[in-house]
Amino acid sequence: MTAADREAAARRQRARTVALWRWALIEPAMDDALTSRQRGAIVRELAAREHEGPSGTLVAVSRRTIDRWVVARRQGGFEALVPSPRQCPPRAGTETEELAAGLKMENPARTAAQVRRILAAQLGWSPSVRTIQRWLEARELTTRPGGAPPQAFGRFQAGAVNEIWTADLMNGPKVAGRPSFLAGIIDDRSRFLTGARFVRRPDAVRFAGVLHGAIAAHGIPQTLYTDNGSCFADSSLQRACAVLGVKLVHSAPGRPAGRGKIERAFETIQQQFLVEVTGDGQHPARHPVASLEELNDLLDRWVRTVYHARVHSETGQAPQARYAAAGPPARPEPALLKEAFSWSVIRLVRKTATVALEGNVYCVDPFLAGRKAELVFDPFDLTQVTVYWGGRKVGTAVPQVIGRHAHPKAPPDEDPAPAALGGRLRLARAGTLAERVRSLPGRDRWHRGAFGARAGPRRPRDPADLDQWLAELFRGVPAARAVADGPGRARHRRARF
Repeated sequence: MTAADREAAARRQRARTVALWRWALIEPAMDDALTSRQRGAIVRELAAREHEGPSGTLVAVSRRTIDRWVVARRQGGFEALVPSPRQCPPRAGTETEELAAGLKMENPARTAAQVRRILAAQLGWSPSVRTIQRWLEARELTTRPGGAPPQAFGRFQAGAVNEIWTADLMNGPKVAGRPSFLAGIIDDRSRFLTGARFVRRPDAVRFAGVLHGAIAAHGIPQTLYTDNGSCFADSSLQRACAVLGVKLVHSAPGRPAGRGKIERAFETIQQQFLVEVTGDGQHPARHPVASLEELNDLLDRWVRTVYHARVHSETGQAPQARYAAAGPPARPEPALLKEAFSWSVIRLVRKTATVALEGNVYCVDPFLAGRKAELVFDPFDLTQVTVYWGGRKVGTAVPQVIGRHAHPKAPPDEDPAPAALGGRLRLARAGTLAERVRSLPGRDRWHRGAFGARAGPRRPRDPADLDQWLAELFRGVPAARAVADGPGRARHRRARF
């Protein structure tokens, strides 16, 4: 239904409401047993006072109008009391309206604002954009510019519980000065939220955590329906669905109609839950939330006690009752879940029977030298890597050089505090300076005086005092030393501490 159709339907409804009011108003004068004198007295009495109109305001009706309504009711019944639609001649003229419609049909991509610009350039003037929009809506040129009707979508519902899960992300409130995002998963049949959790980052790792919890608690779905966001198009999600036997389906770009159920659930959360909580002090009437854990705890309780327990307007049942009616779900084994949500990469094994992964070096079986092997690992723990070749497990990679314990695409959910980060930087700086001192030539002549247990100041335990301790420690170090720069060559470098 177009906007013009809705407006016309509203006009017809208002007209029938007015007709009902007129019918009730003149009802006392419609008795056939009344004489003309008696009917005239009733009509004069009705015209002498004010009445509550259809809109609730007081209105006065003249005797001549009441007489006309009485005659119209006798001759035409109820339909004769319906007010006729207003016929206003267009001020701009039909030629301008036809020209605007022709410009739209000539190029359906033109908007009302663009049509107005063309009219102004050709005629020297133009009606308002809203007027042109009404013209186009009356001719259905906004919904059917080429004459063909738009594609119709019927209502769809899965035939069984856990047949289709729909997932999406939504922007959440700021908590502790940082944004948050809600990752939600809904069962298409029961409208049961199998997963709903606020996270800090809308990446594949956070969504995998929500999906892992949903599958562990409610079983494996047959189909996972998502959009084309980066977290849903990641290879790790594709591998997890392949291992679990889940069909991963992405909606067509620009056609989000199929995800209406999760969007409606997000709207309910926004209007009934998020409106009552806040992560800052700008809304004193809302419940303050200090951390992401507290926000997730409140959301979990609201979902269990309110959303899942309330009767859904579409299904006529509470999501919890509709989901439980299907029986207990078959939950997967923990080993299968661990395998499914592990990451995997293909790496070429070097001739030294070692393989590199994100800067780390691992030793593998020598028979894999020169071959490509699949490395399966937990993105949060790179110290344990399982090696597969030819579809079979061939052993575990032994860490040789570990420089990174977690994958770069799996950062911690909460960043370290600035104070802790500063302490780490100062400790790293202290270690760098100590290494520079130990590499200086001739350090043995003053090493005992500078680093002796009694000659130098004792190292403080607080990282904030490291700079002052280093300044006192290196007060007697010579300003410049000859530093070897290669065989037979030397250069002078000023020592900075």
